[in-house]
Amino acid sequence: MTVSTRRAWIRRGAVTAVLVLFAVELVLGWPSLASAFSQLRAPHPGWLAAAVAAEMIAMGSYARMQQFLLLSAGLRVPIRRNVALAYAAHSLNETLPGGPAFSTRFNYQQLRRFGATPAVASWCIALSGILSTAALAVVTAAGALASDGTPQWYSLAGLVAVIVLIVLGVRQVTRRPEMVEPPVRAVLARVNRLRRRPPAEGLDRVRAFVGQLGTARLTPGRGAAAAIFAVLNWGLDAVCLWMCLRAISDDPINGTQVLLAFCAGMAAGTVTIIPGGLGIIDSALILGLVTGGVETSAAIAAVVLYRIISFGFIIGAGWITWLVMRGRREDTPAPTPAAGADQTVMTVSPAG
Repeated sequence: MTVSTRRAWIRRGAVTAVLVLFAVELVLGWPSLASAFSQLRAPHPGWLAAAVAAEMIAMGSYARMQQFLLLSAGLRVPIRRNVALAYAAHSLNETLPGGPAFSTRFNYQQLRRFGATPAVASWCIALSGILSTAALAVVTAAGALASDGTPQWYSLAGLVAVIVLIVLGVRQVTRRPEMVEPPVRAVLARVNRLRRRPPAEGLDRVRAFVGQLGTARLTPGRGAAAAIFAVLNWGLDAVCLWMCLRAISDDPINGTQVLLAFCAGMAAGTVTIIPGGLGIIDSALILGLVTGGVETSAAIAAVVLYRIISFGFIIGAGWITWLVMRGRREDTPAPTPAAGADQTVMTVSPAG
């Protein structure tokens, strides 16, 4: 038997084993699935509408967070354009293999169109990710406290400390850019020696990049507002899951257990390379809800409904938004002064 034939038989055996496993799981879980589908056929329209609204407001909260970060760099961008960017970038991130890379690139390109310098665009994307991660940790800690549990204070304190150090470090660099020149010069000299280039080649570009960061001054007020909207983004997403449960079940539901199940599902989704965390997040959510006392059929129906809204509806709207944004050519924004700003503020004209 040749190597190629052996590999073909191994692939066929693996596919067969997976199909058999799915068939066994389907047979064993069919009663719960049938009950879940029967509950899913007629969700309560009021709770269903509220769940959709909560998810849309959650996306809007993320856009508001990014808007406050842009304001800190002197960029005034209409909220509708921030919302459109949030939807489109989210869809790229969730559905494409290697989605975070595509999403980051698209986000960067759009921020540059908004008038952000390369340094400010990179700063905004990085800080958005840090705030979002910290917000999920805060929501998880709140869930643990509400359930009389003990949150991982050391991890949360470490995360907050890292955020504070990063913000203070960026502020220090922007105020005294000359402080980074000695270490940068030393690193460039070694790199250029390997490339057989002059020792100071590229130093001017680094100076220009650091100088651009001088316009990014995150005040305590705008920083707090951005953090609040980051927490609202995750909190309203969890509310959407709770409303999906209310839409398909009249049984008493412990909101704290739903929050803990939600946090467990989102945490599981961070360690998977499957687009959208399909299967991984769903399983974690169902397991968390069942552990919290929700019937299996109700948990399955609620998670399916939640994923239809958060993955199907939101992702679909995001791809439509992406197509619209790709089809439009936007003019370069002209700078206009903003009240209370100590630097030039860019006003972006409406799309179209």
